[in-house]
Amino acid sequence: MSPIMYERLWEACLDTLLMVGASGLIALVAGIPLAVLLVLTSPGGVLEAPRFNRIAGGIVNAFRATPFIVLLVALIPLTRLITGTTIGIWAAVVPLSISATPFFARIAEGAAKREIERTLPFEQIGWLKDVRFGALRVPVE
Repeated sequence: MSPIMYERLWEACLDTLLMVGASGLIALVAGIPLAVLLVLTSPGGVLEAPRFNRIAGGIVNAFRATPFIVLLVALIPLTRLITGTTIGIWAAVVPLSISATPFFARIAEGAAKREIERTLPFEQIGWLKDVRFGALRVPVE
């Protein structure tokens, strides 16, 4: 291979690392709050909201079940809105991030649930649910 080919190959590797790194970081930042929300609103959670949890879980599952190439095409308008283009490194980060976030959220949710089951003594913190911990309270005068 010629030196030009090696240079192009090296640039492509760096571009790939940049795309994967940026989308992974965005998926991490967006996936953790989503996972925490899913854990808190699950049945038996501190902010138990079964209807919200089913809807949010359904959206997460729908994105996980969508093939990436379909998602890539469906997100072209959003990609153009965010990045101003539909080709290039940063244009690829948008669908990669949106595709990776639900996967990471489910993994983090499962890990959090396993940790909660193993470490939290529910009989000792059951009072949190009794006093509606986390619910909005407006003082009445």
